[in-house]
Amino acid sequence: MIYEGKAITVKPLEDGIVELNFDLKGESVNKFNRLTLSELRAAVDTVKSDSSIKGLVVTSAKDVFIVGADITEFVDNFKMADEELMAGNLEANQIFSDFEDLPFPTVVAINGIALGGGFEMCLAGDYRVMSSSAKVGLPEVKLGIYPGFGGTVRLPRVVGADNAVEWIASGKENRADDALKAGAVDAVVAPAMLHAAAVDLVKRAISGEMDYKAKRQPKLEKLKLNAMEQMMCFETAKGFVAGQAGPNYPAPVEAIKTIQKAANFGRDKALEVEAKGFVKLAKTTVASSLIGLFLNDQELKKKAKQYDEQAGDVKLAAVLGAGIMGGGIAYQSAVKGTPIMMKDIREEALQLGLNEATKLLDKRVSKGKLSAVKMAEALNAIRPTLSYGDFANVDIVVEAVVENPKVKQAVLAELEGNVKEDAILTSNTSTISISLLAQALKRPENFCGMHFFNPVHMMPLVEVIRGEKSGAKAVATTVAYAKKMGKTPVVVNDCPGFLVNRVLFPYFGGFAKLVSLGVDFQRVDKIMERFGWPMGPAYLMDVVGMDTAHHARDVMAEGFPDRMKEDKKTAVDAMYEAERFGQKNAKGFYVYETDKRGKPKKVSDPAAYEILKPVVYEQRELSDEEIIEIMMVPLCLETIRCLEENIVDSAADADMGLIYGIGFPPFRGGALRYVDTLGVAEFVAMADKYADFGALYHPTAKLREMAEKGEKFFG
Repeated sequence: MIYEGKAITVKPLEDGIVELNFDLKGESVNKFNRLTLSELRAAVDTVKSDSSIKGLVVTSAKDVFIVGADITEFVDNFKMADEELMAGNLEANQIFSDFEDLPFPTVVAINGIALGGGFEMCLAGDYRVMSSSAKVGLPEVKLGIYPGFGGTVRLPRVVGADNAVEWIASGKENRADDALKAGAVDAVVAPAMLHAAAVDLVKRAISGEMDYKAKRQPKLEKLKLNAMEQMMCFETAKGFVAGQAGPNYPAPVEAIKTIQKAANFGRDKALEVEAKGFVKLAKTTVASSLIGLFLNDQELKKKAKQYDEQAGDVKLAAVLGAGIMGGGIAYQSAVKGTPIMMKDIREEALQLGLNEATKLLDKRVSKGKLSAVKMAEALNAIRPTLSYGDFANVDIVVEAVVENPKVKQAVLAELEGNVKEDAILTSNTSTISISLLAQALKRPENFCGMHFFNPVHMMPLVEVIRGEKSGAKAVATTVAYAKKMGKTPVVVNDCPGFLVNRVLFPYFGGFAKLVSLGVDFQRVDKIMERFGWPMGPAYLMDVVGMDTAHHARDVMAEGFPDRMKEDKKTAVDAMYEAERFGQKNAKGFYVYETDKRGKPKKVSDPAAYEILKPVVYEQRELSDEEIIEIMMVPLCLETIRCLEENIVDSAADADMGLIYGIGFPPFRGGALRYVDTLGVAEFVAMADKYADFGALYHPTAKLREMAEKGEKFFG
């Protein structure tokens, strides 16, 4: 053995060829943490000083090559002073440059995922051989930063500026055939052939058949583009990418600016340009929010995994209540490989459910994401039925009938008599207490909530609701089934509205307040969309449906009368009474016309303002900033209450629920991260400005205590 560490070993292979192998002990994947980087430094120094070495092959002992840098360490590094962070970054970069400058040819064998720093390691090699099953990419922009180990310097010089801009600004993962086409790798081979192909390539370079020095040279020099070509490439790209990313995500455009600035420099100076821009992005609130989001997502996945041991096996599922929602649930289950029965009492409802599933499958086939054979398999996995005939074999049932406690209780009680004793029953309710529904059951321990969001195939979140009597196995099996369906489950405790709707309705309450103060709802929509929401509150209510919003608001008002009971008629009441139900009957705050693709398009309607006149109680001039505060304060305070009352397990769970469930702006990291960014004391002072608006705007005693102590929700 030439070098032996806890993450890297270097051993001789044959004829002066050595193998540098990544295998981080105690971890399932390779990543660049402090240990790996310091060992790479030592390994490079060792091979550099050994004159008997003629060539080197880089390999991985894991299923992946290297997944990237260790994000948890990143967070600590980003707290350093600018100079310190930049010095650390350049020090790490020196290792990659020294590897690149070794006095013999190097070949990297990419056996699995090589992302971020992992792919930057590959780019520092002379040649890259890739397994046909591997993927490569630089996804850093998704974390609000850009590549910091030389990716913005080497990739444009390897694949050309246009390709590099597309790869870096999109952050996408690229399959082997695409990587080969772009010139990011030199060969693609079957997984079993990878090692032999890499060794063969290094031998050809040693013999002089391949000129590795000529291959290396462009990476050390300026970009081969003249001034006019540079302008055309970068200015066009900046305009297009800025339009795609929007004003709240600066990293993609900053990456292009960095490539442009560094285009006229050789490698070492170009790396300094990269490091400077990297530090600037690392210090933004967008980066801390998006990195926080990534870590929260990891935590959520880890929690969901912990339920696996207690979960029952789901071989056959069922959904009660067809229609759009039932059809969506059936589609999601079937397409992810769990056969499902779909029961309704009406033949036409079953047809509607099947049509919905067929439409969704059809769409996937037309986009090339599903073969016709797979579509047929998925459709065959959905079995429509009008009776409970085959329910004796079902492992889990999702009840998705009308949102009415009495109807749901009757259906669940009947269902319980038609399934095996250990079958898990769940209710897809958005607001009704699970403990209340469980009162109709003989085996309440086998029952919990499973709240899907509409449209089922698009929305990643499933709330799994633990009622007072829900057993551990019921919760665990439901979590496992949600994961199997490709969803992100968040386990919450029972209360009216659970987490997402309980938090959404105070936000709608803020909107009702603004309308009552004479603020134009279209202005509110525009401001909140600029703030980062996918749609403004009026538009969102139209999409949800005014009848649904009205009913849910009443349930919430009953559950939390001190905060959510309105003493006067509101905008929702006015729309509901005028039978303007939103998109479902093509008129709400807006009216809806069908566009060329058959999708509803919102159009302003003067009649909406007439309908709202009776619920405008005064005229108040408010700034854009005040409008944002009036909307956001109740949402954030209700999220804080959910955390304090243990409705959610952690701040991470709360924030992820809002991002995945209602499209909270990801670059703000979630409601609690947003409060942290503002500062808890500053947020409390903001809420206090609106104290006369009622209890929705009153901070909790615990939050005031946090403000006094200078505490945060996230460390």
